[in-house]
Amino acid sequence: MYKTLKVELKNRITTITLNRPDVLNAFNTQMLEELLLTLDQADNDDEVRVIVITGEGRAFCAGADLSAGDGAFEGDNIQTEEARDTGGILSLKLYQMRKPIIAAINGAAVGVGITMTLPMDIRIISNDAKIGFVFTRRGIGPEACSGWFLPKIVGIAKASEWVLTGRMITPSEALDHGLVHGVVHKEDVLTKAYEIASEIVRNTSAVSVAFSRQLLWNMVGENDPRKSHLLESEFLHWAGSRADAKEGVQSFLEKRAPHFSLSVTKDMPSFFDD
Repeated sequence: MYKTLKVELKNRITTITLNRPDVLNAFNTQMLEELLLTLDQADNDDEVRVIVITGEGRAFCAGADLSAGDGAFEGDNIQTEEARDTGGILSLKLYQMRKPIIAAINGAAVGVGITMTLPMDIRIISNDAKIGFVFTRRGIGPEACSGWFLPKIVGIAKASEWVLTGRMITPSEALDHGLVHGVVHKEDVLTKAYEIASEIVRNTSAVSVAFSRQLLWNMVGENDPRKSHLLESEFLHWAGSRADAKEGVQSFLEKRAPHFSLSVTKDMPSFFDD
């Protein structure tokens, strides 16, 4: 079905593998279109609780496909009413998702290969991976909404240094500054990602996770905690009388695994439309 991806659903975890290993999983328009379709399907499937994204072969994603040579970036947009960068379209989709997303960065993640992971929730990286926000070294600028995401994740000072120099970053430096959540051996990247994903699947309410994911991202730009307080209060009032809250308390008291029943597609309220 897909030409640039492999997709598998197992144990309520959808694994999306970028699958152009002959070009180090370079990102192109077809990959964008297939990712958008796959993400939509996963977000609207209640069987899916967590999404893991990784790469086939040696790389996670070595950046934009430069096979067109010096004109490679001339077509890096989708013609709508105005030019839109393809990485940004993907990042906005990832940002809007209700399901948590884990990046299992198994190798090189350069340019859009690293910026596409910024809207994901957890990043696990191989200890030999190469990372770089290399845009200034290619004569272009940041993309994939990284001008918004990166300073919020690592701070403006470190984001500025990495972007302005375009230098390569070691996994240990990325860990030190909060860009990634864990550095492991290459063969353990997916294992660690699945360990975290399984923790979510086994122990959490899908509706609670979806609300919490949206809350955290929506509050990043707020200057006052009152907005968060009001949204949290509204959700607590709504959730407190629902089945998942009752089950969460009862399973805790009975010292057993919870069996949450609410569905993201059928039961999820929206408090973020304003």
